[in-house]
Amino acid sequence: MDLQASRQLAVTRQQAWDALNDPEVLKLCIPGCDKVQATEPGRYVVGVAVKVGPVSARFNGKITLGDMDPPSGYTLTFDGQGGAAGFGKGTAKVTLAPNDAGCELSYTVHAQVGGKIAQLGQRLVDGAARSMAEDFFKRFDNEMQRRFPPPTAATAAAAAAPLPVTVPGARVPQWVWVAGAAVLLLVWWLSR
Repeated sequence: MDLQASRQLAVTRQQAWDALNDPEVLKLCIPGCDKVQATEPGRYVVGVAVKVGPVSARFNGKITLGDMDPPSGYTLTFDGQGGAAGFGKGTAKVTLAPNDAGCELSYTVHAQVGGKIAQLGQRLVDGAARSMAEDFFKRFDNEMQRRFPPPTAATAAAAAAPLPVTVPGARVPQWVWVAGAAVLLLVWWLSR
């Protein structure tokens, strides 16, 4: 089975990279996932419940990250066992490319399944894999928007506004002198 797709993300490449390497984000975004645990740098154990047609199974597996090129991408190797339901293994090449709207995440997956799941037929398995991938990226995109919300009009205007510049030796505006005198007068009056 081969899958290839890309998705525009409204976050920076570094933000996407950090999230793709965060076990908690992956656990939230992988459909049916209840465990993503780092065993050492670049290696994880995972637990995922999967339903493909009439076959439901819990897969336990390992993910290894290789060909690391932070924050541009990596190759992910996976191997999962689902008992009598079968197995799944393969590789995924993930790349992140910056652009004006944030970054584009692209992936190419080469996978092999066996056991009862493979007996369901290639079209059903491919459809389920595409659906899971789409669900992952929808969840990932939602999580990125939650963590890094787009700026509101007010914060964007404030960020774009020029900061006041003070020049040493420049004349102090008259209102500053009046306000300062009023504060000193008030302090003197209250201390009597």
